[in-house]
Amino acid sequence: MLLGNVFQQFYSLIDSIIVGRFIGKEALAAVGTSMPISFLLISLFIGITMGFTIIVSQYFGAKDMIRVKKAINTLYIFIFFTSIVMSVVGILISGWVFRLIGMDPSIIPQAKLFLDIFMAGLLFLFGYNGTSAILRGLGDSKTPLYFLIGSVVLNILLDILFVPVLGWGVWSVAVATIISEATAFIAQIIYLNRYHKVIRFSIADLKFDPEIFRKGIRIGLPTGLQQTFVAAGMVALYGIVNRFGVSANAAYSVAGRIDNFAAMPAMSFSMALSTFVGQNLGANKPGRVIAGLRSTLAMTAVISLAVSMITVIFGKYLMRFFTNDPEVIELGKGYLAVIGSFYILFSTMFVMNGIMRGAGDTLIPMFISLFSLWVIRIPIATILSAHAGIGIYGVYWSMPIGWFTGAVLSFIYYLTGRWKKKAVVKYSADGKRIS
Repeated sequence: MLLGNVFQQFYSLIDSIIVGRFIGKEALAAVGTSMPISFLLISLFIGITMGFTIIVSQYFGAKDMIRVKKAINTLYIFIFFTSIVMSVVGILISGWVFRLIGMDPSIIPQAKLFLDIFMAGLLFLFGYNGTSAILRGLGDSKTPLYFLIGSVVLNILLDILFVPVLGWGVWSVAVATIISEATAFIAQIIYLNRYHKVIRFSIADLKFDPEIFRKGIRIGLPTGLQQTFVAAGMVALYGIVNRFGVSANAAYSVAGRIDNFAAMPAMSFSMALSTFVGQNLGANKPGRVIAGLRSTLAMTAVISLAVSMITVIFGKYLMRFFTNDPEVIELGKGYLAVIGSFYILFSTMFVMNGIMRGAGDTLIPMFISLFSLWVIRIPIATILSAHAGIGIYGVYWSMPIGWFTGAVLSFIYYLTGRWKKKAVVKYSADGKRIS
């Protein structure tokens, strides 16, 4: 799963490197600002998909294969209709969102064209990610990795062909991404229909199950809303960054790409722990859940410290992969020095949220994340950047402060034990299944 998420980040990394190297910092800022806005528009779907993944993992742990299949079919129907709606909405409001956050008018046409093309291909993005999430819920994290690697390689080759070789603009990078995702999704479906025992994708056999859909919404909607408000917070932070000019925007975008890459271990272990918790609660083995949490915290702590050392020590050189602009490099280096020193807080927060989501308790983690972002991080970023005399560094320092708040609140809620009561599959005191 970690390898899969690392390769997933290569989509945006390669896009940024090629755009920054061969088109310029204005195009780099356009692509960088488009990413959090696209995430804002699709984050609700991502969260709800996680809800269905938890349902699949718990039914799979209980060996209830009939309901596993119903959950998969219901998710595919949801994917189809949601992707169509979100594509239309995204294309209609993209230009308005860029103007709302105060983007430099000279960059908006490039950014809008890039985002519109990206949004047009949501069916393939949702289909691929939804299928991968189902497989992870079944405990299969290897198959999605293989298709993802192929997709990333194709994306890199197309980026190189379209921009350095053919000399096309920033829009061609979005086209390369859509082609890569469509190829991966179609190949994934063909493979699964031939070789997988549980998943057989057939439009004629798809049936919508209202009960499972309600359960999926109950579990996934809080996470989806959390993702949406987090994405909105990221867009709001770009509004603050835009006050400091194009170079600051480009530096924040590039350093954010590196930061996303560095955060992958913690996010991957959190996702793996959620599946682990779901399967073991479904199999009525709560003791293994606690052991899994301890092991995951230990592993992520070691990895986070190693990642912190790399980003802090080599931040300047990492920035040079994307651009030769001295001002952009210096601002990005400062971002990585501040943020990179506190990845252990980020990993702790994500792991604690992972165990609660695996149990089906997604509402409290949502409130904790929103509080940490909207009540702590964004106000602090606004105040420090405007009044503390440190400029854009105020935005940088707001991030670890928000992580610390989220980690402490998540740990306190974990100690209450209330998350254990939210499982979809329930057992009586004598070990008999009652739901």
